[in-house]
Amino acid sequence: MDTKLFSSYTVKDVTLKNRIVMAPMCMYSSHNEDGKVENWHLTHYTSRAVGQVGLIIVEATAVTAQGRISPQDLGIWSDDHIEGLQQLTGMMKEHGTRAGIQLAHAGRKAVIEGEIIAPSAVAFNEKMKKPKEMTKEEIKETIEAFKEGAVRAKKAGFEVIEIHAAHGYLINEFLSPLSNLREDEYGGIAENRYRFLREVIDSIQSVWDGPLFVRVSASDYNENGLDVEDYVTFGRWMKEQGIDLIDVSSGALVPARIHAYPGYQVKFAETIKNEADIPTGAVGLITSGLQAEEILQNDRADLIFIARELLRDPYFPKTAAKQLGTEIEPPKQYDRGW
Repeated sequence: MDTKLFSSYTVKDVTLKNRIVMAPMCMYSSHNEDGKVENWHLTHYTSRAVGQVGLIIVEATAVTAQGRISPQDLGIWSDDHIEGLQQLTGMMKEHGTRAGIQLAHAGRKAVIEGEIIAPSAVAFNEKMKKPKEMTKEEIKETIEAFKEGAVRAKKAGFEVIEIHAAHGYLINEFLSPLSNLREDEYGGIAENRYRFLREVIDSIQSVWDGPLFVRVSASDYNENGLDVEDYVTFGRWMKEQGIDLIDVSSGALVPARIHAYPGYQVKFAETIKNEADIPTGAVGLITSGLQAEEILQNDRADLIFIARELLRDPYFPKTAAKQLGTEIEPPKQYDRGW
């Protein structure tokens, strides 16, 4: 049976062999707190490449040491990180998987020693540290750090970059009026709140011509926050800037009750895809091949981002193919078993 899930997908000059993407998930495994790749990363990501995932986007990788979500996060703030990341991309590509990386800064959600920074001096909740409001100089330095991260990503052999603008981290904090109380050109009206992301995109594009994705949280789940219609507007601006695809998640900007159910974020991806006329990736409790195929066949998204199901099943593509009554080519070494 011909399936959309196992059809190829081309972005710029990069072709994915199927539409299954491993979503970025923090592994908290840089145990020396130096942000370097360890054996765990090589094992974890390469096994999903052996499992025939089309694109693997490596976890949130910090563009500054201060911007780590935790001290065990991967980093790309130094040239010392390139060698380990290069080994990782080489191992993934050996199995025909495309290698992507998510460039990130945690902002006020950084759980690290010392000072943390954010658009405004407002803590995430009463248990979290209060951040320092960023100066214009710190904004400029952070945009430069994203650019340098893209330069290193290229040297390390990554073929896709995703900018992390979701889940309440720094870029998301600039976008939402709940966390951005600034009164300068980076705060206030939507254009101003978008300015930081706009400048990050421009700076990365000055050194990177490959596929560029952005991950967003399409709802703050708060009546005074942003919802999907705000992200349709942002999506149009991203399209004008040349962004290739928006990876649509939701929540985590402020504490909120979220009613999660199978495919609960797909509607957001569908709305942004249709109303902003830009390709999207759907993510969130997508656990079967049938569910993924339905999303693609009904034009609700262009790529399927799988997170926890790939933690449970590194060979999810094989499982999904079986559910859809189709066959995929196994790794030669596993021919007899598959």
